[in-house]
Amino acid sequence: MTDVSGRAKIEIAHLAKSFGTQAVLKDVSLAVPAGGVVALIGPSGSGKSTLLRCINLLVVPDAGEVRVGDDAFRFGAGTKLPGTKALARFRAGTGMVFQHFNLFPHLTALQNVMEGPVTVQRLPKAEAEARARALLAKVGLADKAEQYPSRLSGGQKQRVAIARALAMEPEVMLFDEATSALDPELVGEVLSVMRALAADGMTMVIVTHEIAFAREVADRVVFLRDGVVVEEGPARTLIDAPQHPDTQAFLAHFHRRGEAPAA
Repeated sequence: MTDVSGRAKIEIAHLAKSFGTQAVLKDVSLAVPAGGVVALIGPSGSGKSTLLRCINLLVVPDAGEVRVGDDAFRFGAGTKLPGTKALARFRAGTGMVFQHFNLFPHLTALQNVMEGPVTVQRLPKAEAEARARALLAKVGLADKAEQYPSRLSGGQKQRVAIARALAMEPEVMLFDEATSALDPELVGEVLSVMRALAADGMTMVIVTHEIAFAREVADRVVFLRDGVVVEEGPARTLIDAPQHPDTQAFLAHFHRRGEAPAA
């Protein structure tokens, strides 16, 4: 599905990023249609998280272009970085869920979800509370609204973090290893929420090592290695029958463990 103009919702062109002498991203291009779900997979250090952070400009690229919806930015020699207000507005429309939950410990689950709409969007508190309660219900935590983070499990904290990102009514959602800090028995409850978001038509880019989940939920999978897109394609096709030797070697480990069975 694309927007009325036929453009992708997220478009990355010739993106490059180095930290010191280390080139982390090298001429990466990527397009995600509206309502599409793209999973980024690859070994640690391949540039997946940096690419995700470049999409919402938490990391500023050295070169290339980033567009999310109607907001487009160009980077490199002779370009000007967006101002603080433009960046804040842009990031408000690109919800980000991190590996670690980053909840405010002194605020309840409800207050954590309300915080952005009240302080950034200047939403009246009653309206923000209604939105927050609806979102906590959506992620299965209506009964935890008054609990502080210290009283929540890791899976519950991550679901609050997802609700908090959704409270800003973003155009897209970005997930950076959202389940990797969780105990195995808590992973499923977070993946279930992400699965429901995908079914609702949310445009999503997911960095994950949950290969079976990527195969099930993503429309496309992108395999990165050493800052380069090595292979991309329909999720089931790429995961079940990868063509590039590097992708084959990476996925062989998961296939041996039975995490990505063929249909």
